[in-house]
Amino acid sequence: MSRRPLIAANWKMHKTTQEAKAFMAELLPKIADLKDVDVLVCPPFTLINAVDQGREGSQVLLGAQNMYFEEKGAFTGEVSPAMLKDLNCEFVILGHSERRWVFGESDELINKKVLAAFAKGLIPVLCVGEKLEEREKNLTDQVILNQLEKNLKGVSEQHLRGIVIAYEPVWAIGTGKNATTKDAKDAIALIREFIHSRYGSETAAKVRILYGGSVKPENISTYMEQDGIDGALVGGASLEADSFAKLTRF
Repeated sequence: MSRRPLIAANWKMHKTTQEAKAFMAELLPKIADLKDVDVLVCPPFTLINAVDQGREGSQVLLGAQNMYFEEKGAFTGEVSPAMLKDLNCEFVILGHSERRWVFGESDELINKKVLAAFAKGLIPVLCVGEKLEEREKNLTDQVILNQLEKNLKGVSEQHLRGIVIAYEPVWAIGTGKNATTKDAKDAIALIREFIHSRYGSETAAKVRILYGGSVKPENISTYMEQDGIDGALVGGASLEADSFAKLTRF
């Protein structure tokens, strides 16, 4: 079946309110005639409202970069799924390698977040991928399958059909290095086969799987031409409106 492509911007820890407003004002005219592609912007928590206001009247989707799994409580510095829904978020990035390796998030914690996101009607963008040393030891498949097994524990078939999964090799994020099209295609095929084995062919055909890792306007077409790659999760190249607009026209 045909899956609608998704190009997602992960701004990470960048931009002020004024910069976010300027970005959206520049972006919208550049993508106004865009058809058959979903465009998602995931700003820092502080800019969600500015991006939400800036996307008014457009088809741009809104997401957050993280959340905690509890509804409310004594969790200083955290944000709940209900808070994100209150800010009109539709998506939330979970399990990004920077959350795993910089902030020490475990697969079990990520699983709790995935379940909590679904419970509140948020669509998770679940990130999986291997580190360089794991790749050099030929452990890529094992690492990805282990992450999927643990991160998706308890997720229903109905919910899984709405999830977005992003394959992001850790060694390619923000390094200027990028996986070859074969690397990306093979990893994404592995992810889809995992879904097929656990949830069946119909569900596997519906899940959108993205590639992320030093994606730029100059190389995105080589990934989007590959069978099974449904879009891109973009970091640095999503920080300029002109660059991001070009990515949406892969």
